[in-house]
Amino acid sequence: MIFSKTLLRQRSVLPGFDLALGLTLFYLCLIVLIPLSAAFLRTTSLTWPEFVDVVTSERVVASYKLTFGASLLAAIVNAVFGLLVAWVLVRYDFFGRRFIDALVDLPFALPTAVAGITLTGLYSGNGWIGQYLEPLGLKVAFTPIGVFVAMTFIGLPFVVRTVQPILEDMASELEEAAATLGASRLQTFAKVILPILTPALLTGFALAFARALGEYGSIIFIAGNMPMVSEITPLLIITKLEQYDYAGATAIAVVMLMMSFVLLLAINGLQAWTRKRQGK
Repeated sequence: MIFSKTLLRQRSVLPGFDLALGLTLFYLCLIVLIPLSAAFLRTTSLTWPEFVDVVTSERVVASYKLTFGASLLAAIVNAVFGLLVAWVLVRYDFFGRRFIDALVDLPFALPTAVAGITLTGLYSGNGWIGQYLEPLGLKVAFTPIGVFVAMTFIGLPFVVRTVQPILEDMASELEEAAATLGASRLQTFAKVILPILTPALLTGFALAFARALGEYGSIIFIAGNMPMVSEITPLLIITKLEQYDYAGATAIAVVMLMMSFVLLLAINGLQAWTRKRQGK
C-alpha cells in the first residue's frame, strides 16, 4: 500500500493501484524489456573492438545513412501531407469522404509484402507510373528513392489518425474570433490552429519515423537491396542472421535501438516543451 499512499492522493475510478501498477510493469517487462535485454546480452559476446568494427564498417554506416535519412524525410513529408489529409477529411463534407477516410487505413491492414510488390509494379520501368518517370530521368524502383516511397506509404496513417481527433474537437469559434480581430487566413493557421495541433503533429511524426525505421517487408521489393546504395539496416540484420552471425546482427540492432530511442526521447521532450508553452 506504499504506492497508494504516496502517489495516489485521490480516489481513482479503477481500484487497485498497486495491483494495476504491478501488472503494468510485469507486462512491459515481458513484452518490451526482456526481449531488448536479450539483444544487449547477446552483444556482450563481442569484445569492444569487435563491436566497434561491426557497427562502423563501411557497409553498415551506409545502411544507417539510408535508413535514418529516408525515414526522416518520409516522416517530414507525411507530417505535411498527413495534416492536409486530416484537414480535408474533418473540415469538408464531400462525396466519397467515408471511402477516402477508410482508404487512409489501408497501409495498416495491407501485408507489407503485398505493399512492396504493388509499389514495385507501379514504379518499375514498365509500371503504370514508372514508365512515365524513367524517360524524364527519374528512376524510382530499385533505388534509394524507392525506399523513400515505401516508407512514406506505410507512415501516412500515423499522422492522419493522430491529428484527426484534435481537429474534430477544435472549436470553429477560435478561427471566427481570429478573423473578427483582423487576422488573415495564414495568421489564423500559424498562430491559432498550428500551436494546438503541434503536440499531435509531433506524435504522428514520431510514430511515422519509428515505423519507417523498422520497416522491412514493403521496402526490400522496391529497394533493389544493393550494398552501399539501397540496402537498409533491417535487411543487413537479416543478412547477418542468415549467415549465422548472431552477435553481429544483435550489435547492429542495438545501435539502431539506441539511436531510435534517443531520437524518440528528443521528440517527446519537444512535445513536453510545446505543451508547457501552451499552458503558459
